[in-house]
Amino acid sequence: MAYENIEWDKLGFDYIKTDQRYLSHWRNGDWDQGTLTEDNVLHISEGSTALHYGQQCFEGLKAYRCKDGSINLFRPDQNALRMQRSCARLLMPAPSTEQFIEACKQVAKANERFIPPYGSGGALYLRPFVIGVGDNIGVRTAPEFIFSVFCIPVGPYFKGGMKPNNFVISSYDRAAPQGTGAAKVGGNYAASLMPGSQAKKNNFADCIYLDPQTHTKIEEVGSANFFAITHNDEFVTPKSPSVLPGITRLSLIELAQSRLGLKVIEGDVFIDKLSEFKEAGACGTAAVITPIGGIEYNGKLHVFHSEKEVGPVVSRLYAELTGVQSGDVEAPEGWIVKV
Repeated sequence: MAYENIEWDKLGFDYIKTDQRYLSHWRNGDWDQGTLTEDNVLHISEGSTALHYGQQCFEGLKAYRCKDGSINLFRPDQNALRMQRSCARLLMPAPSTEQFIEACKQVAKANERFIPPYGSGGALYLRPFVIGVGDNIGVRTAPEFIFSVFCIPVGPYFKGGMKPNNFVISSYDRAAPQGTGAAKVGGNYAASLMPGSQAKKNNFADCIYLDPQTHTKIEEVGSANFFAITHNDEFVTPKSPSVLPGITRLSLIELAQSRLGLKVIEGDVFIDKLSEFKEAGACGTAAVITPIGGIEYNGKLHVFHSEKEVGPVVSRLYAELTGVQSGDVEAPEGWIVKV
């Protein structure tokens, strides 16, 4: 695939085999130096704990082409730290922050021809992951581990421009109160497949999960974090031990305070108090922000700003963050790593 032959305007969020990926093995108490390889097939033992006991975690981040042709990695240190927390929760050795960032830089550089052009709305999506491998059958931590990073070019999330989506409250739980909700592990996503599929069959973008203990508070939106804007211009987002601490969420919190002058509140978001909010959104790496038009709960749809138009505060947050990522807006210190 030649760089000039990629149809950038037709890119979605689908697997595309790129040129190189990073691969490192943990054996005898340490990670090896790691290498780039053209092989996109992993060769692992049939007894690997990743296959039987879910001992694995992953991350997602993007590399962006800037106007001057340079390449921006957005806050990879934060992804490295979150991977370290996920690994600790599952008794896996984690790559250091330095190894993680270096691996991402190597992969972005080796696959530079797949990075969508500046102004296309696309980016190079990087997927780092750690899995437990090796000959094993008992329920215990693996004897060996693999750390890998691969990448795919992805198009703009909103093909026809950003627009609000409606969501429905799910009766299912995403994660247990003291479970793995705060870790980015595959089991959390496997649990969301059926509820998400049901929501989409009923013409919703996805479902929203309430807290697993009381089912009275919003926790997450599908595989994204929830936030809302009050009528007093406060930025509110759930805080719970079973909520994944998203990098986009963290960035919006900091930008809401420093750039928009909003008061930030991390706490309970009660499902029966949606009238306190004038705008709402879901945030994550893929879309950055998905505006929420309305939320259906107990058969009733609560509409925020509009089902058709994006609210002004959500629009400003989106413009500020995407501007930072693409290099058009000055980034807070330490947010951008050049490849």
